[in-house]
Amino acid sequence: MFATPLRQPSSRQLPSATLPNLYEITDKGYGKDAVKLMHVSRKGALHSIQECEVGTHLKLYSNKDFLQGDNLDIVATDSQKNTVYLLAKKYGLESPEKFALIVARHFLNKYSHVEEAHVHVEAYPWQRIRVENGKSQRSNNNYQLHNHAFIFTPTATHFCDVIVRRHDPKQTVISGIKGLRVLKTTQSSFTNFVDDEYRTLADQHDRIFSTVVECSWEYSDIENLNFIQAWETVRDTVLSNFAGDPKVGIASPSVQHTLYLTEKQVLDTLPQVAVVSMVLPNKHYFNFNTKPFQQLVPGDNDEVFIPVDKPHGTIYAQLSRKDLKSHL
Repeated sequence: MFATPLRQPSSRQLPSATLPNLYEITDKGYGKDAVKLMHVSRKGALHSIQECEVGTHLKLYSNKDFLQGDNLDIVATDSQKNTVYLLAKKYGLESPEKFALIVARHFLNKYSHVEEAHVHVEAYPWQRIRVENGKSQRSNNNYQLHNHAFIFTPTATHFCDVIVRRHDPKQTVISGIKGLRVLKTTQSSFTNFVDDEYRTLADQHDRIFSTVVECSWEYSDIENLNFIQAWETVRDTVLSNFAGDPKVGIASPSVQHTLYLTEKQVLDTLPQVAVVSMVLPNKHYFNFNTKPFQQLVPGDNDEVFIPVDKPHGTIYAQLSRKDLKSHL
């Protein structure tokens, strides 16, 4: 899935001289999606891996491929796939963002008739296996990271989108997190909301709070930026605002407030980020009603809940700097 830029460029009308007077092509493009790639870097005994899926989409100046069926300007999607592998061989894969920039810039430098290149990368979450005394370790103390063995840890997906336009000197670089599912069993409330004839939900003074975080952010400056560290900073910011101190926690009066505090801290912490957007679906856990079964299980129930994923509430917001410029 290709992300929409969080900051929209000024629209540029596509050539339409040969189109009927009533119609014009207002958007177009083509490309190769889900190109699966594994890159292994070997430095002596220490091996590092990056596995990802890459998508490449191109926009051409001409409309003749659509209007006349003229394919002379088309860089075949199979050629785009081959380009991904060859550039990975030539330059390696340090981070999804850096590789996406390499691929996008290549298409504009190689083909003068390409107006825009959009590259999407999703990284697979491999981590080194931690070993203690020859066994998989259970604590964070006195462990070693394996030189060439890895474990798949699907806690969250790191993705990025890079868009490079020939007549725009500054590229669009978006990083993101998706699939980060979190839950806490207390310190979440939802009270004093609209009370009218449509309401059935009682005030929730303490409830289970669970969501699957989707977060994306766009950079205004990428010079000397460590993309991996920046991604980890945003992920840790999401988790700290959701969970709080390990012993004390943090109160959440609403999903909206938790979302805002997270986005604000991202902008406070990373000056290179111009705008951040989050979507938090509310994954509900409803208390099972044991009152009709008091003879079987007497007392109140605060232990058994019914997970309900549909329907669910969805909360989203985008936070931008007020001095936001149009592009990177």
